[in-house]
Amino acid sequence: MEIIQRSPIQFSCYFSRSRIGENFVSEHAISFVVSGSNTLDDGINQQAFGPGEIYFCRRNQLLKYVKNPPEGGEFRSVSMFFTQNLLREFSIKYSYSMSGKLDIPAYLQLDSTSVLANYMNSLREYEELFNQQPDSPLYKIKQEEAILLLLKTYPELANILFDFSDPGKIDLEAFMQQNYHFNVDLNRFAYLTGRSLSGFKRDFEKVFTISPGRWLLQRRLKEAYTMLKERKRAVSDVYLDLGFEDLSHFSFAFKKQYGMAPSQV
Repeated sequence: MEIIQRSPIQFSCYFSRSRIGENFVSEHAISFVVSGSNTLDDGINQQAFGPGEIYFCRRNQLLKYVKNPPEGGEFRSVSMFFTQNLLREFSIKYSYSMSGKLDIPAYLQLDSTSVLANYMNSLREYEELFNQQPDSPLYKIKQEEAILLLLKTYPELANILFDFSDPGKIDLEAFMQQNYHFNVDLNRFAYLTGRSLSGFKRDFEKVFTISPGRWLLQRRLKEAYTMLKERKRAVSDVYLDLGFEDLSHFSFAFKKQYGMAPSQV
């Protein structure tokens, strides 16, 4: 699991092969795909974004991604992240605030013909400068410009950007059934369901009558068996999709549960 916590503007570049992984999106972000494609999966929806497309990601979300370079080329993207401190300062400076709760998915496709999309693409001109000056004051200026452009087209997103509250207590069973395949620790699951770790464990055992760790393992193995037996998925794909640390860990747990190696199903 990769946790996004980097410089405010990221220039991604991957050569020749796909990159697969998971993110805990800790801050709001905007991403623009320059070349290749990036497929996002939040456990409910899956969508591929290609060259020239732009999307917004909410903070405190779990996402899987697959970044594919074009044939004979490289995957490139520009991403910008907005910390809570930056957004608090912005809300005071420009008199923005939330007027109510807004429920949107983990990621949202934005208009690829908008000024914001062109703006994100133009940031590529600053890549060398930012690499040479990682503390450049231009970072904050460019972030503020992007937020203003975003709110010009999508004013309702003020209710997302300027909502500084922690996740509220939500339906634990529904959340876990949707997100069991993400490789995150119990502290993260507890936080995202609006609970302390002790409260999460207590509520979990009331709902599932089993410990979280044991339920997660059994649920992932059950899904792995279905994927191998009925969907004819490759073993190398299954363990990555279901949040196992590595192939050997998956194979050991699977054989212990079902009495055979995954490759024998």
